[in-house]
This record gives sequence, structure tokens and C-alpha cells, in this order.
Amino acid sequence: MTALLEVEDLRVAYGKIEAVKGISFKVDAGEVVTLIGTNGAGKTTTLRTLSGLLKPVGGQIKFNGKSLKKTPAHQIVSLGLAHSPEGRHIFPRMTIEDNLRLGAFLRNDKPGIEKDIQRAYDLFPILGERRKQAAGTLSGGEQQMLAMGRALMSQPKLLMLDEPSMGLSPIMMQKIMATIAELKSQGTTILLVEQNAQAALSLADHGHVMEVGNIVLSGTGQDLLHDESVRKAYLGED
Repeated sequence: MTALLEVEDLRVAYGKIEAVKGISFKVDAGEVVTLIGTNGAGKTTTLRTLSGLLKPVGGQIKFNGKSLKKTPAHQIVSLGLAHSPEGRHIFPRMTIEDNLRLGAFLRNDKPGIEKDIQRAYDLFPILGERRKQAAGTLSGGEQQMLAMGRALMSQPKLLMLDEPSMGLSPIMMQKIMATIAELKSQGTTILLVEQNAQAALSLADHGHVMEVGNIVLSGTGQDLLHDESVRKAYLGED
């Protein structure tokens, strides 16, 4: 069976600096796969390339068996690849509900859109309670919920989450991770970039450790969680 996402020998450069140096991995339907590593490892660059925001200098990206090499970003979304970016990038002056509707900009199935807005409110009740508020009035964690809800509005086959817990309080981080676990239980396929390695690996079916543009270690989430080198480098254990 063909993987939903196949990345082969992907290389990405900023000018003469190669940020991603020939990585390969795959994501099967229904899986949570995580990329972990320190700042500058190439994780965010990888997601931005998969979503069409950056162009690779080499390698292949296949989604649902189709090469994305010449596919513009808006068409990649329409194929079913959604990206909730680092830093959230919500529209602060627009209402919560209008932000969600923007996530469905490629859709014209009005009943389905209303159903998915309600699904976002079921996942994140605080958004439903404040649906007419300006998104900029939300806390950081609530804005992260909105960014995830907006990404889900495109009905993605694969949801890419970039640092969803960054800058959040421990309680809000737990809520976000619990929501990712809930999405996994509903069958959503997720590619997760996350600095909290413990939380990410606990959720993930498979994980890949990135260092300076390379994948240096791969395994199941549980194998990596119990790997001595990972525990020392990323889980703060001696």
C-alpha cells in the first residue's frame, strides 16, 4: 500500500546554505508521525516545503501518489494537505468564526462547512463560546486552538502541526496535546513538529530525530521515548 505522504532525499536551501540535507520519511494514513530536534534542525523548513511555501532544490515529495514538485501552495491545500504554522498566523481583527471560515475558502459545500465549524467548537468549546469575538482577544493557547481549527476546516487528509505547544502554559499545552490525541482517535493523519519531545513521542506512531538538516534517528514513538541518546538529548535526563 502506498504511503499517504512520501518524502525522498528532500533538500532545501536558503541561498547557499542547505537547511535540509537529503531527508526521507513517510506518513501512512491514520498515523501520527513526529519530527523532533533542536532549533535550526530543519523541521519547520521541512513543513514549509511540504506545503508549497518553499521550493526544494532536490528530492521528491509525493502526496497520495502524486508528485508535488510543480504544485502551487493553494493547490496543495485543495489536495488535502493542511498546515497549521508556527506562530499561528491568525487574523486578529476578524472574529473567531470568520477565521474558521477562511480555512474553508476552497470549499463550496455550505452544509459541510457549517458541520465542520460545529466540529471545531466541539473540539475547542472556548472558541464556540467566543465565536463573535475578535481573534486577537484570545490567549496564546486559544489562538493555537483557532489555528488548528482553521486548518481542519479544509477537511485535510493530512494535518501538519508546527510547534503547537510553543509558548503555552503547562495546562494549555496539555489541552492541545489532548486534542491531538482526540484527532488521532478520530482517524486524522498528523505530521507533528514539536519541541516537547516527551509529549510528541508519547502520541506518535513513528518519530524522526533531526539534527542540522539530517534525520539521525528513526523509530516508533515508544522506541525513541526509551532510547538512551534521545532521553539525554531531548528529554533532559542524565
